Amino acid sequence: MSTSENGKKAPLPVDLEVKDALLIFNAVWKDLEEQYGKVNLYFPKELILLGGAPGSGKGTNTNFIREVRDISERPIVVSELLDSTESRAIKSQGGMVGDREVVSLVFRKLLEPGYQGGAILDGFPRTKVQVECLKMLYDRMNGLRREYADSPQLVHFKQPTFHIMVLFVDEAESVARQLSRGRKTITHNEEVQQSGIGEMWEERPTDFNEELARNRYRVFKEQTYDALVSLKQIFHYHFINAQAPLDVVQDNILHELEYQSSLELDPRTFHSLQSIPLAIDIVSHARRELVTRLDGYEIERTELFHKVVCFIEEQMMPIIVRHAISGHADINSEDPLWQEHEALAMLIDVFSERGYHASVDIWRHDVPERISSDGEVIYHRKKVYRITVRFKGSEIRRGG
Repeated sequence: MSTSENGKKAPLPVDLEVKDALLIFNAVWKDLEEQYGKVNLYFPKELILLGGAPGSGKGTNTNFIREVRDISERPIVVSELLDSTESRAIKSQGGMVGDREVVSLVFRKLLEPGYQGGAILDGFPRTKVQVECLKMLYDRMNGLRREYADSPQLVHFKQPTFHIMVLFVDEAESVARQLSRGRKTITHNEEVQQSGIGEMWEERPTDFNEELARNRYRVFKEQTYDALVSLKQIFHYHFINAQAPLDVVQDNILHELEYQSSLELDPRTFHSLQSIPLAIDIVSHARRELVTRLDGYEIERTELFHKVVCFIEEQMMPIIVRHAISGHADINSEDPLWQEHEALAMLIDVFSERGYHASVDIWRHDVPERISSDGEVIYHRKKVYRITVRFKGSEIRRGG
């Protein structure tokens, strides 16, 4: 990295950045293979790289993202990994530490067993060199998958899915939030000191000095933001306007991270499942198809359909009405009507049209009937149709 006349580090030309990243990546990867063994390099199948402007709410939204994506382990926060005296001094001025140290610590953390199902990385990548190392990690993960394709080890080398999520606020909002956090931190820490209850919050210099807060935002815009945007054409990219109210921000996050089987499943698995329609597809046409079936019953199977409707009205509804509070009724029937297979389908459709949810279980019981001449018990097979009807129960106002 060269140095300009004003003493700041000048950006490397693109080809030099790639070379620098390659040297760093190869050195780190070699260390990992020597320490763990190549066959044990199990990186997360899903990696959410969470970046954001200072004060954009990364900490606030992390647990929400974990819940949405079913990630059990706490996020990997790069600023916590880099907790040396030297790195703390750099961070206090809004700067960043070296790429080699960051890449090595992050890769080693990702190999911990708890992260194999998925991980959230907060604060990586932050430079273009780290971006290149991330690309190389993705390629190497796919390479390991190909290498062990015909081995039992393949189960550990999942199809990698990388998400880039950027929470964005403008400079004015970022600075205001940083300084507001500083004021809240002082108030909180004073209360903890006076009461002796609770834990102290970290007092970051950038939360108490407007110029340092602005510098921290500029570092984000000039380095981190550009680095993340450069991945837009490679990985799944999600840009979130974090200046909106929290509920709106989280709705946007939920929409961005909706389950997409074509992105997450192994291509072979996805191909095997492709013939089964998505729930959303069948639901969108369900009402129209229900009406078509009911009209068909009336026209083509009039007698059977009327018997089903009559049974529901006379035998079932009085019981269901008595269960109006709970919204759940179980009704047993041995009526031979249900031996007509289509009658059960009619029953379910009628209840669906009327706003209920009905399901049917068939219980078979062997009932002793007689004893044969040689003393053997002869049984009669009896069918009992257990019909469960669910609906929204009554909301009773209770006295307090």
